[in-house]
Amino acid sequence: MSDHSFDGLSEKFAQNIYATSKGKIRTAVVWRDLEQGLKQAGNRPLRILDAGGGFGFFAQKLAALGHDVTLCDLSSDMLELASQQITEKGLTDRIWLVHCPIQDLPQHISGTFDLIMCHAVVEWLAQPKETLQELLRFLKPGGMFSLLFYNKDALLFQSLVVGNFDYIRAGLVKKRQQKLTPTNPQILADVYQWLSEWDMNVLCRSGVRVIHDYMRHKEDQHKKFSDLLEMELKYCQQEPFVHLGRYMHVLAIKPTT
Repeated sequence: MSDHSFDGLSEKFAQNIYATSKGKIRTAVVWRDLEQGLKQAGNRPLRILDAGGGFGFFAQKLAALGHDVTLCDLSSDMLELASQQITEKGLTDRIWLVHCPIQDLPQHISGTFDLIMCHAVVEWLAQPKETLQELLRFLKPGGMFSLLFYNKDALLFQSLVVGNFDYIRAGLVKKRQQKLTPTNPQILADVYQWLSEWDMNVLCRSGVRVIHDYMRHKEDQHKKFSDLLEMELKYCQQEPFVHLGRYMHVLAIKPTT
């Protein structure tokens, strides 16, 4: 398994991820968590690293609030799209672009960051634990780590619900890999164990799409979207629903000692 680049897919990625009902839920849930983190940090200007941030959806939102953001991505196409949007929004003095895989960041950055975001990246990595552990070297003591990852447990549950038993017997591996389908979804217990090993203190965790993907009538994902979003935000942090999120967002704090 090798790490994945989205060169040639930037426009499709932006459309599929953020312009759909799925993407709008993801944005709302993760942004609410980040706002909690910003409040925890005292709503002061932060130095932020967006590792594998694509075209920088959240990087741009944070820069617009006055934070300084370093945006790194493996895909030159993604960074080209980011550059266009950053220029249009007048954020060129707030966002710095770095074209490299996360593993090469030590060659391009220095110092530490108040907030590191790593969203929907680990499920594309060949060595996710090792990569994240190295990334956390750049997080200040007391700094925040925003991790969003594809939930293998929810993938299994969805497959069970729809009766996709052959897929389950195949170990949740598709015969034909779709370009926007994560290659290495993560087991919740494994990721929580990593965070525990690194002495990270979880501030909050939210399931992303704890309802959306399980709706019986798919047209209701659009017809009833305002109600759906309200319910997603209501239940995404509650047991047992939090674990049903197709993605899991965890906001954790690095110990000060």
